[in-house]
Formats: sequence, C-alpha cells, structure tokens
Amino acid sequence: MAGPTKTVSLLLDGQTVDLAVRRSARAQNIALRIDPAKQTPELVLPPRAAESEGLEFVRSRAGWLCERLAALPPHVPFRDGESLPLRDVPHRIVHDPGARGGVWRDMDRIVVSGRAEHLARRLQDWLRREARAAIAPAVQDKARLLGRPFGKITVRNQRSRWGSCAPNGNLSFNWRLVLTPDWVLDYVVAHEVAHLAVPNHSTAFWRTVDQLTHHADTGRAWLRQNGDRLFRYG
Repeated sequence: MAGPTKTVSLLLDGQTVDLAVRRSARAQNIALRIDPAKQTPELVLPPRAAESEGLEFVRSRAGWLCERLAALPPHVPFRDGESLPLRDVPHRIVHDPGARGGVWRDMDRIVVSGRAEHLARRLQDWLRREARAAIAPAVQDKARLLGRPFGKITVRNQRSRWGSCAPNGNLSFNWRLVLTPDWVLDYVVAHEVAHLAVPNHSTAFWRTVDQLTHHADTGRAWLRQNGDRLFRYG
C-alpha cells in the first residue's frame, strides 16, 4: 500500500525542484524516479526510512536529477493545432466547433467538434475507445490461443504502467498504447494475457509470451526507448 504523497521544495544545483515524497509498504530501498506522466521527481521511502535520509539521498543525486529533468520532452496538451502519434503516425488535432459527430480521424488529422473547453476530455475519451477497439480483439485471440479465460478488460489513464493482470483475470491497459506501433500494442497484450497462465516473470512466462507474439524483444526495446515520451500527451 502507498502512503499519502507530500511535496517538498529543494534547492538543487541552483534551481528549486518540487519533489513528491511518499512511503510504500512494498519498498525495500529508498528510490528516486521521474513520474513520466506528471514529469516531476518522486522520492519513494520504505516504511522505516527517515525522510531526512531520503532527502539527503536526493541531494547526492542532484546532478543526475537536474539533467533528467532538463532532458524531459515538453508536455503536449490536447488542443487545436497540436500533434500526437496515433498508431505511431503523427496526426494533427483540429478543433471544429461548428461540426457534429464528436471526434473522428480524417487522413492525418483528428477532428474534435463541440466547445473548446470540452476538447481535451472528448479527445481522451475517443483515444480510449480507439485503444479498446484494438486491445479487446487481441486479448480474445491470445486468450483463446492460450486456452485461458479472462475477466473484465479496462482501458485506463495509468501514470506509468502499460498493463496489468489481476489474480481474478481482469486485464487493464493504458490508453496510450494507441499511440504506439501496432506491434508494440500486440506485445503488451501478449505480456498481460501470458500472466493468465504464469503470474510471475520466470523463464516459463517469457516462453508463453513468445507463443503469443513475435514482437516480445522488439516491443520491450521500443517501450524502453520511447515509452516515457508518450506520457507527455494529454
């Protein structure tokens, strides 16, 4: 279980950095990470670690942290004129307030009708539906191939994870998978469906993944290299 999060301002290498600090019952060591969705640093403390010890750890990594923050890609809000990589292909967001029909794809454009203040919500809802339309059939095919039943499929706005498989067989996926190449989405679906049979990441698990997709190695590599930048959208 994660504890409540607090914010601490630190002066690191001449700049003020707002640091999220939280405790985690599952953490065994002090950890410093960048939240890819919020593009902010986060300090995770084990239950018995002193906060002062954690802050000293952050200060010891000040150079690394400031470099990582400076290298973060800029946030891309959902608004008229911005571009996002639908299926890894750039598409321009076009707001057409006088149009009817909600949201639709038109060549290399994604057109959003209605009032400007509803654009971001409408677009994210549409992207979730697009993600589900691609994910659900892939889950069904791979679960059938594996001979395993699955539970509910949900598409969520997760902060960092691409997917998860609950013990009851429910599967959850990040809507940002619709921004990746099709073969990356295929790998993530295979990964989570494989957990229906093997709940860990053992050799048997990876053999199962390889039975369900030809893209395990390339999909993992693509996400390691490109995944964090997708959390800047929206």
